[in-house]
Amino acid sequence: MNIERPVYLQRLKDRMHDGMIKIITGLRRSGKSYLLFELFRQDLLESGVRPDHIIGLELDARSNARYRDPDVLLSYLSEKMNADGMYYILLDEVQMLKDFVSVLNELLHYRNADVYVTGSNSKFLSSDVVTEFRGRGNEVRIHPLSFSEYYSAFQGSRDEAWQEYLTYGGLPHILSVKSDDQKIEYLKNLFEMTYIKDIKERNRIRHVTEMGVLLDILASATGSLTNPLKLSKTFRSKRGKKFPESTIARYCQYLENAFLVNKSVRYDIKGKDYIDTPFKYYFEDVGLRNARLDFRQQEENHIMENIIYNELRYRGFSVDVGVVDIREKQPDGKLAHKQLEVDFVANSGSKRYYIQSAFAMNEPDKELQEKRPFTRFNDSFKKIILVRDNIKVRRDESGIITMGVLDFLLEPNSLEM
Repeated sequence: MNIERPVYLQRLKDRMHDGMIKIITGLRRSGKSYLLFELFRQDLLESGVRPDHIIGLELDARSNARYRDPDVLLSYLSEKMNADGMYYILLDEVQMLKDFVSVLNELLHYRNADVYVTGSNSKFLSSDVVTEFRGRGNEVRIHPLSFSEYYSAFQGSRDEAWQEYLTYGGLPHILSVKSDDQKIEYLKNLFEMTYIKDIKERNRIRHVTEMGVLLDILASATGSLTNPLKLSKTFRSKRGKKFPESTIARYCQYLENAFLVNKSVRYDIKGKDYIDTPFKYYFEDVGLRNARLDFRQQEENHIMENIIYNELRYRGFSVDVGVVDIREKQPDGKLAHKQLEVDFVANSGSKRYYIQSAFAMNEPDKELQEKRPFTRFNDSFKKIILVRDNIKVRRDESGIITMGVLDFLLEPNSLEM
């Protein structure tokens, strides 16, 4: 199945000939190899690069096993690079190469080579792999399919696509699986036999059962404010025994490093400062989140919030949870301190957007509730509320915009509407 991924393709093209190793990272099965060997290679050919100047090796293939030896690989590359002009070296599953760090550093000295690599095991799965090449590596982070990418290959209406996407997520293979039972089996097996296995092996985890319980808690409370202390208390209530905060914090970091979950910290909008705790976790793929819970807890409003978070990350934003401190008069006349929340503060360079995930605003009180944080601070950045209903984009007298979530997801310039 052909799925266009123009955002990532452009990010690779923007990094061409920069003198660095291009490192494609991200969740396993999210399409790293397809991006490099299908989309990027085809783009090189269409731009006039000769086929013999594109050297691609899938190092996990049995037929390429000999090239996992550094000396054999370097000799092979030298033989292939026997003419003038720039060569493009594409290495898939580069962690299978012995001493791959030294080999990639060696390739940096090839003046006529532009090098691109992917990797997917417990070594290369971690986000800290880029530190191996600090100052010499350029990371392209790839995510599972965004809703617009998913819909471009989906056979059906956009509402049908939405129901499938919020249930089974955006791992590319899902689009090729026909039955619900097969999709469920694929996601559950992938979660346990690939992601969890890699995390256990890489971090030498001893408390395997406890990590499973922690994952269940995070999946059940996606988008809720939490911290290690709160997670420890929840763990004790569920299991009847203590799980130390320090271990929980470490295990959460393992899950982040493996790209399974992402942490969003709180930002004081008025005070312009970050608040260390509590924070929120969102799953990199909602299908994997649902699979972890055996597809039992599928509250559309919470999953929609997770999808919006992922979309903002896909568009290149850093995403925080907004906090608005207010003092409000109580019925007894005394002033009380309160904190209002803005679901997302999305930043990219000089751009910023404040976004609420409201799901439904069919009551005046609900609309007032969602808009209330926006009315308590005043700056020039856009304030947007996203609802599940298919509505025409509207703007109130305060400049607050309301739009349907599907329009937001499917229109690349939706934040500028």
